Amino acid sequence: MIVFCSACNKFSFTKKENFQQLDTIVDFTSVDTFPSFTVCDSLIDKNKKYNCFRNTIHKKIGEELLTYSLSTKDSINETIFVDLIIDTKGKVHLEQLNSSEKIKTEFPELDSLLKLSVAKLPKIYPAIKRGIPVTSKYQLPIKIKLEN
Repeated sequence: MIVFCSACNKFSFTKKENFQQLDTIVDFTSVDTFPSFTVCDSLIDKNKKYNCFRNTIHKKIGEELLTYSLSTKDSINETIFVDLIIDTKGKVHLEQLNSSEKIKTEFPELDSLLKLSVAKLPKIYPAIKRGIPVTSKYQLPIKIKLEN
């Protein structure tokens, strides 16, 4: 009995599991790969690819807005913010338009013009997080400058 009691400390009664800890903490504020246009696909650097996406979306929407004739009595030099949602299939949706009251009263049709401009964007590849396409939100600043 003495041998049995002194030998008990040699046995381990706790279960040891040899498994790798899974990384369960996911940062939902960033993506591994930003949304992308076809012209930006050849870029490898993450920042260059993001800048290409940003410049292309600004250029395409800006060119489309220039095709519409907007006029006003007063000079306007303001920036509006357009919130865009790019879903997992690459479809772009206009979520919200943030502008001043002056812009809203001077250009009540601006919201519908922006929806048309967004609808005419070329194919966008969605953002990627951990190898999975994810929905992302992008805020597009648009400078409106009209002079008499």
